[in-house]
Amino acid sequence: MQGGVSGFQNAPVTRAVALTSGLLSVVFSAQRRTRALGISYQDIIKNFRLWKIFSSVFVFQSTPELMFGLYLLYYFRVFERQIGSNKYSVFCLFTITVSSLLEILSLVLLKDTSYISALASGPYGLISASFVPFFLDIPVTSRFRIFGINFSDKSFIYLAGLQLLLSSWKRSLIPGIFGLIAGSLYRLNVFGVRKMKLPQIIASFFARYFAPLSGGTSRPSRSLVGNMPSQTAHAIQNQSSTGFAPIMEPPESSVAMLVSMGFDGNDARQALMRARNDINMATNILLEAQSR
Repeated sequence: MQGGVSGFQNAPVTRAVALTSGLLSVVFSAQRRTRALGISYQDIIKNFRLWKIFSSVFVFQSTPELMFGLYLLYYFRVFERQIGSNKYSVFCLFTITVSSLLEILSLVLLKDTSYISALASGPYGLISASFVPFFLDIPVTSRFRIFGINFSDKSFIYLAGLQLLLSSWKRSLIPGIFGLIAGSLYRLNVFGVRKMKLPQIIASFFARYFAPLSGGTSRPSRSLVGNMPSQTAHAIQNQSSTGFAPIMEPPESSVAMLVSMGFDGNDARQALMRARNDINMATNILLEAQSR
C-alpha cells in the first residue's frame, strides 16, 4: 500500500523530515560517526552534549534502519494529508518531544545498571507513534494466506515496523515503545494537543520550501474497480447488482477531504460511491488503487 497520488504531494512536513533524516544519516555514515550518535546517560546528564538529542531524533545508525525508516515515513504521509500539514506538524513535535523526554528519563533511571548503555538514534518516536492512527483509522480491505498463514493488506507495514523496532534490539525497542506511548497520548488529546496549531509563518515555511513542484503530479482519472483488490471489487459489484446497498452521491465535504489528502477529485468521488460514503474505506480503496 502507498498513500497518495504522487510522491510527497500535499505532504511537505513529511518530506522535510524524510529529507533531513536521509541526508544527515548519509553524512554521518560517510564520517563513520553514526554508531556514536545514540544518546546515553553520560552524554546528556554528565557531559551536557545536548546536540546529541537533535542528532538522535533524525539520524539512523545503519543502512537497513534507514531504508525501513524512510519507507515507513513515506507511507505515513497519508496522515499529513488527512489532518493537514499544520496539525501534522504538531503531531510530529509532540510525539518527538514526549518520546525524547521518556528516553532521557529511562537513561536516568537505568544509569546504575548494565541493562543498556545507549539508545539507538533515528526518528523511532515519530514512526512508532504513527502506528497508533494506522492501527485505529486505516481499515483492512483485503486478506490472503501465504504458506497457511493469514495476512492482510496492512501486514507488510506492521512487519516493516517490527523489523525497525527490533533492528538494534533493546537500543531500538525502548525508543519504539516510547513512541507508541507518545502516539497514544496524542490520540487521547492530553493537554488538548489535537486542537493546537502552529503559527502560520511556520506552516508557510514548510509549504514554500518543502512542497514538491505541482507540475505533472496529478494522474488522470480512471476506473477504480479494476485497480481495487479483487475481494473489495467483487463485494462492491455484488452490492450494486443485488440492490441491497444503493450507491448514493457522496457529500462534497468528503470529496474535498480526500482531495486535500492529494487524491484526484474524480477518483475520490468514485471511491466514496463504492465505499457507500465511508471515508476510511474510500481512503483505503484509493491507496490500493495507487499501489497497483
